[in-house]
Amino acid sequence: MPLSAYQLRTSIAVSDIQEAVAFYEGKLGLEVLESGPSARIVDGSRVYGSGGGPALNVYQSVTAGKTPATLATWYVDDIDLIVDELVSSGVEFVRYDQFEHDAKGITARAGGGRIAWFQDPDGNTFALEADS
Repeated sequence: MPLSAYQLRTSIAVSDIQEAVAFYEGKLGLEVLESGPSARIVDGSRVYGSGGGPALNVYQSVTAGKTPATLATWYVDDIDLIVDELVSSGVEFVRYDQFEHDAKGITARAGGGRIAWFQDPDGNTFALEADS
């Protein structure tokens, strides 16, 4: 069978699983579907649900925060509402010099729509995108 027949999850390395739990569960409000070991760390990983199924593996690793690229994107209906909710939970949005951002940190997306970026405590970058 081709890989397109199988579910895909994004995996995110973090340096401190407890700090990550506070961010992913406390600030982002993601639901834990399961937890388990990560290499030699007994309770070093979490699987979080999003969009109705498992979507994000978060695990403790020395490789945390090593890429500046966007690692995962949530496609949302109302980006202003979601940004407001996340800001009220303590999430800070990233502003890049090469883009013009509005007061909330949202910018126009190539091809239309809007996008905003934020980072977890390790500097892993995530995005929110909306078509309008």
